[in-house]
Order: sequence, then structure tokens, then C-alpha cells
Amino acid sequence: MTDLALPLLIAVPILAAVAPLLLSVRTSQTGWYVAAVTTVIEAALATVVLSAVYGGERLVHAVGGYPAPYGIELVGDGLSAPVVALIAVVSVGVVAFAYTGGPRRNSFYSAFLLLVGGLMGVSVTGDLFNMFVFLEITGLATYALVAADRSDRSAVAALKYLILGTMGASFFIIGVGYAFISTGTLNMVDLSSRLAGQYTARPVLASFAFIVVGLGLKAALFPLHTWQPDAYTYASDTVTTFISALVSTVAAYAIARVILTVFTVAFFEAAPLARWAVLTFATVSILAGGLLAVVQSEVKRMFAYSSVSQFGLVIAAFALATPDSVLGGVVHLVGHGLMKGGLFAAAAILAATHGARTVDDYARLGYRSPVVAGVVAVLGLALVGIPPSIGFLGKYYIAVGAVRAGAWPVALVVFLSTLLTLAYVARLLERLYFASPDAAPAPSLDAALADGGETEGESGADAAAPASSNAGDTRTVRSVSVGMIAVVGLAAVAVVALGFVSPGFETLLEPFLGGVFP
Repeated sequence: MTDLALPLLIAVPILAAVAPLLLSVRTSQTGWYVAAVTTVIEAALATVVLSAVYGGERLVHAVGGYPAPYGIELVGDGLSAPVVALIAVVSVGVVAFAYTGGPRRNSFYSAFLLLVGGLMGVSVTGDLFNMFVFLEITGLATYALVAADRSDRSAVAALKYLILGTMGASFFIIGVGYAFISTGTLNMVDLSSRLAGQYTARPVLASFAFIVVGLGLKAALFPLHTWQPDAYTYASDTVTTFISALVSTVAAYAIARVILTVFTVAFFEAAPLARWAVLTFATVSILAGGLLAVVQSEVKRMFAYSSVSQFGLVIAAFALATPDSVLGGVVHLVGHGLMKGGLFAAAAILAATHGARTVDDYARLGYRSPVVAGVVAVLGLALVGIPPSIGFLGKYYIAVGAVRAGAWPVALVVFLSTLLTLAYVARLLERLYFASPDAAPAPSLDAALADGGETEGESGADAAAPASSNAGDTRTVRSVSVGMIAVVGLAAVAVVALGFVSPGFETLLEPFLGGVFP
């Protein structure tokens, strides 16, 4: 009966997404409570899945009782279980953050829960067509959340995401079509067996190329990344925290699933140019994203370009396709979700309390907001890969995998990416702790009032929310709750604690890796 957790992971949030809209007839303030209950249920279901997989089980659920390859199959294994757990944990944290940080509108929580359901669907589906369906649900919900800030720039950012996301989905479904033409099936396990022996056929190569490019666009790999900086910068702070941690993460997971389960390592052995094409794609993203992050002055945009680089690192790990690199890719995927979600949440708090949105605005905030600044420092150093953080653990396994595969250029790129990450994180730390005392202070409450900002005492459901990213012209200063600070603090603790549990990740992934690398 444990396998029932898989369909419930999808069904519960999608069905719950209807409730806030229905309840809007009576009140517009109940969405948060629906989301809170739903995400707690999701966390419990994710715990069931993670525990079963950690115990050596491979969960499989045939929807409606129709077995694969004719029915829809849901799968919980060493690759999907960590991603499911990440989605559940981040969802609970975002809901806790939003209690004070806002928004409070029911429509926001409907889109939020729909996105949770879509992300869970991508993570556990066992066939390519339903992966496409859930990716579209994810894309539409993300579009709605980015546009929810109700500003001109967020509307443009949402439209750009919608257009480019549609292009990515189109590439993906074309690739799925080529795979179906070649095999007559869409079930991933069945596909892998039927593709064997025809890896070099043109339809199969075309299928791989279209799927990787489509998912690469959704994962925001360079030069297909252009939607991500605007979406992260101009969405509301709560939305940015959520999508930065999960949306591209799940797209990167989808690439891993396609490479390792559908095409398998044998495909790269038969078509080595495909491996090197993906590695080139990924390494360019690593270097370009890192360089672009270094030159940014706005913190959210810096973190956005950082994600372009970090996801390139994850995709490179999966393209190397060695046991060590795949383990490192999964670890870094989970770690990056926690690190980046925590960093964006901490940035939202500093923006709310001090009006700080640029690197220069962070001058001396290490002394004015020591807890939140300390979280930024811990998460930033984890992103660099300083031990004993999970950031170090992921990069270590990826580097070892590259060396053992003889891919020395990739190992060099991993090292260079660490230096680039150190460069922009060091800029933040220098401003936080070592800026001169006469550095221009971040806007105070009085300054915000002088600029026409709102005070925490203003009425309205969203009055308590941190200023959106679009508040650069009138930097509002508002209060934050202990709960918001606790959320970012727990993210920092988790990132460090997970750096000590490498045996746990190895145990979790061992059955899956044993199937991929017999």
C-alpha cells in the first residue's frame, strides 16, 4: 500500500488548488490555511516515499490498475525520492514564510498548490507524455505566480517565461514524438529496452536532441536562460524563493531521468558525440552563468545568473554518466534547491527590513541584521563549496566522477566555477562585514516614508508582505516575523547538516545506480 503515496503526492495538491478559489466566494483570506494543511500532508507522503526507497524498495504504482506499458506508471526510486522530499520541504518552508511575508490572496495559493502538484508529477511519472503534461502544468502555474506581482515588469517577465517555456515544451514533445515513432511506446522503462540497438538511428538521435534542448530551456541553461533573470528579479519575493528552489531543479531532474532511464549509459557509448554535445552545452552554461553573476549589481539578478551556472554543473554531472558523477549531480541538485531558496528568502528579508536590493545596499548589514546576514554568509559559502556543507559534497562527487571518467576539461571547469562563485559571494561578504563605516547606509524607515513607502501599519491583506522586487523606486521598509527568520535559519542549518550525511545519499541511490551501471 506504500505505493499509494505516489498518486496522492500529485492528486492532493491539485485537488486542494480548487479550494481557495471556491472559498473566495466567502473570504479571500483562507488560501494560506489550505496551503498549510496541504503541504504538511505532502511532507508526510514524501517521508513515506523516502523511507521506503531508503529501505531498498522501488515503488511502482499503475494508475487505474492498468499495467505498463499500456497504463500510466508512477515510480519512486533513488533518483525521484530526493527530489520529492526537496519539493515537500521547500513547499512547507515557503508557506511558513508567506504567513507574514505574503501574499495572502486565495488566487496565489491556488496557483502555488497547482505548481506543487505539477512538480510532484514530473518527479514521479514513469512515461514521457505525462512528463510533458506535468511540465505544462508547472509552466502555466509558474507563469501565473510570476505575473501575480501585478506590475509592468513582472507581466513582461511572465510573458517572456510563457513564450520561451512554450518553445521548450514544443521541442520536448517533438522529441517525445520521435521516440514514439521509433519504439511505439512512451513508458520510460519500455522505451529503454526498445531503443537498445538503434541508438545511432536518426529518429533516436533527433529525439534525444529535441528533448535535451527543450528541457535545457526549462532548466535555464545558457544561452536558453534569458527568461530566468527577469522572472527571478521581478516576481514577488515569496514567489522567487519558491521557483528558484524548485522549477529549474525539477527540469534538471527530468534531464537526468531521460538520460539515465530512457536512453541509458549505453546510448552515450554508442553515440559519444551526444555525450560531448551535452557536456559542452553544460560547461558553457557553467562559465557564462558564473561570469554574468560576477558583474551583477542587483542581488536577485546575481543569484539568478548563479543558478544558470549551478544547473550547468548538475547537467554536466549527469552527462558524465558515472556512478560518482550521478551521485554528485543528485546531491548538488538537492543542495542547490535548499541553498538558493534560502538565499532568496534571506534577500527578501533584508529587502523588507532595510530596503537592500543591490550589493552596495548590503553595506554593514552584517552588524545591523546579524542573524539574516549570517544566513547569507553560510549559504553563500555552501554555494562556493566550502566543507562541511552539502555544496562541497555535491561538487566533490562531480569532480571525482570527472577525473575517473578521464574528462579533465570538465574537472577544470568545476574548479573554475568554484572560483567564479567565490568571486560574487566574496563581494556580498565584503559589503556585509568589511565595508567602511561611512558607506552609504541602506534606506531606513524614515527614508522609506519620505519616498512614499508604506508602513507596516497600513491596512490590506498584502500590507505585511515584503516589498516586491519592483519596489526599487520606492523602497518600502516593513517588519518581518520570527517565523520568516526561522525558515532561513533552518535552511542554513540543513545545508551544513546534510554535508555530514554522504553515506545516507549513497545508500539511497545505491539500488538505482546499480540498475544504471550494472
